[in-house]
Amino acid sequence: MIRGTAGHRGGALCDCCPVAVSPQDNSSAPVLGDRGAELRALLSWRRILSRSRAVLRSALVTFVVLTATLWLMPGVASSDIVDTLGLVLLVAGVGAVLRPLLLVGIVALGGWGAMLLGLIAQIAVIVVALEIDPANRISGLPSLVLAAILAVVFAAILDWMLDSGTDDTFVKEAKRLMRGVRRRTAGGSLLTLRRPRPGTEPGLLMIQLDGLSEPVLRWAVRAGNLPTLGHWLRSGSHTMRGWHTGLPSTTPGSQAGILHGASRQVPGFRWYEKDTGRLMVSNRPRDAALIERRFSDGRGLLCDGGVSIGNAFSGDAAVNLLTVSHAALPGRSARGWAAFMASPYGFTRALVLGVGEVFTELHQARLQRRRNLLPRVSRSGAFLALRPASMLLRDVNISLVAEQMARGAPSIYCDLVDYDEVAHHAGPARPESMRQLESLDRMLGVLERLAPEAARRYHIVVLSDHGQSQGATFRQRYGETLDELVERVSGEAAPMVVSSGNLSLLYLTEYGHRATRAEIDRAHPRLIPGLAAHPGVGLVVVRDDDGPVAFGTSGLHRLRDDTVEGVDPLLPYGPHARADLLRHQESAHVGDLVLISCVDPVTEEVAAFEELVGSHGGLGGWQTDAMLVHPARWPIARPELNGADAVHHQLVEWLEMLGLRSIEPPVLDLEPRLSRMRDG
Repeated sequence: MIRGTAGHRGGALCDCCPVAVSPQDNSSAPVLGDRGAELRALLSWRRILSRSRAVLRSALVTFVVLTATLWLMPGVASSDIVDTLGLVLLVAGVGAVLRPLLLVGIVALGGWGAMLLGLIAQIAVIVVALEIDPANRISGLPSLVLAAILAVVFAAILDWMLDSGTDDTFVKEAKRLMRGVRRRTAGGSLLTLRRPRPGTEPGLLMIQLDGLSEPVLRWAVRAGNLPTLGHWLRSGSHTMRGWHTGLPSTTPGSQAGILHGASRQVPGFRWYEKDTGRLMVSNRPRDAALIERRFSDGRGLLCDGGVSIGNAFSGDAAVNLLTVSHAALPGRSARGWAAFMASPYGFTRALVLGVGEVFTELHQARLQRRRNLLPRVSRSGAFLALRPASMLLRDVNISLVAEQMARGAPSIYCDLVDYDEVAHHAGPARPESMRQLESLDRMLGVLERLAPEAARRYHIVVLSDHGQSQGATFRQRYGETLDELVERVSGEAAPMVVSSGNLSLLYLTEYGHRATRAEIDRAHPRLIPGLAAHPGVGLVVVRDDDGPVAFGTSGLHRLRDDTVEGVDPLLPYGPHARADLLRHQESAHVGDLVLISCVDPVTEEVAAFEELVGSHGGLGGWQTDAMLVHPARWPIARPELNGADAVHHQLVEWLEMLGLRSIEPPVLDLEPRLSRMRDG
């Protein structure tokens, strides 16, 4: 459990019982204390000592940074210590005046203002201080800007080194911001902030570690590489279980289920809709918004005042921040976003360390090539930008979560994508991916350290949306892409090929409806046999007159009546394969043909149709083995969680147990009662 402010008992869960206990009768307990108590809290020696240390450290860092910057700047005469100390005071004074003004501008302009002004906030402080420096050591705007950039970079690196590579400075700044949010929310009383209103339920914080399979997490915990999660599990406060994602094993498919209970509305990461002639890509905001409108009923996971951060869909949340389906950066209501961008320990830190991630990526890719490590894919181009971008997004997300904890949001669901992005190109169990997983574990530790500043105490659930499976790509193995294979065996490029990992949906565009096996055989007699015979294609699923049929190289499996002819092509895909395929066949806009790549029965490696060494979307390997970490004493309604919709229902039951979700009124069938009234 992440504990918030002390002294809160109302509607909570006791530590030894999984059911809610009645709040104690504390209606006579004072909510507001006397001003003397507040003043003593402000002037306590610990608070004064802590603040003094922070000021001294800031001054020393500024002094060292400015000394190094002035030394490196060409044509700048050396100056004595007194002049530099004066410049340190100028920087502090300018920052005290300018940063609040910039923050006001950032909040007024909303999300894009945070991106633009946050980028220049720290530079502007140094530029103004150097401009009014009585020593006048640097002149000209280009030189001033260059010196300011150097100073900001040096400051970020030095702060990181002083914290020994930890997140201490980030935590301190986040706590300061949270206290500011709570003070504004509660009207300024410090004692009110420390003592929440009686009867307030504990909140639920749900953190999604994107792409993390249960076997990888279990191995990392056993290896001792995840101290935060490892402590929760070893102490018995939490327990871990796996859950089966089904098909498709993608973030949009799983989040449609987890957040809305509607996974069948999403057949893949991408798909083609014959009725509109439109290719849908679920990480495009316009498409995501349209997809969500189709299945949102106002009763999603986060419907009762919840917050969605960094997700594909909203879960019908009251507040949506960096949610793809809402297609906007955080606006004026999210001061945490603005404060993070304007903070010297926020955006600047993430930007500088993100550049370091680029060099780290180049080094790691070079090591893979030198060692001839296989399988591997190219890690240049756009992927180089993904490393720092995912790091920045992670820090922004944690800052936004902290702000919402300070506001007392009843439920928060946040997706952290760092591990998934790196594992796609490095491999799900490679050292680079494990380091990203370790950094996410540190972020869980950060949230634990921020808990005392929350407006309520929070229980925490950690889960993933899918896993990943490793393997050389289809093109690497067979020298051609799936598109080229389809064109070769069919004799023309009639089908549209839409792939998600080792899942591919083929659409025959000459038909306005979903084509049957008979129709495909008439139009393209070599297509199904040619694809099924290819060693890189493990399954070809098509709708026949008596239901869907899965073809393999040496046999077929009629899914509806579970009959097999020849060698069962489903055997390499595990015990859930038939149910997964049947459920997927009921998805909206599923392809005329559904292809799953081959899977190695020994290594469980797959052959992704995309150029990814770690992939997910289809079946085979660990891509369907997601995980769920939750408080150990909480009841589990279902012994096996099969499918994202089942996870949705479990989370909803926990929210109801915590008193965080209103119970829907039962839908009554009044017709029998009216009939009896008419008869009698």
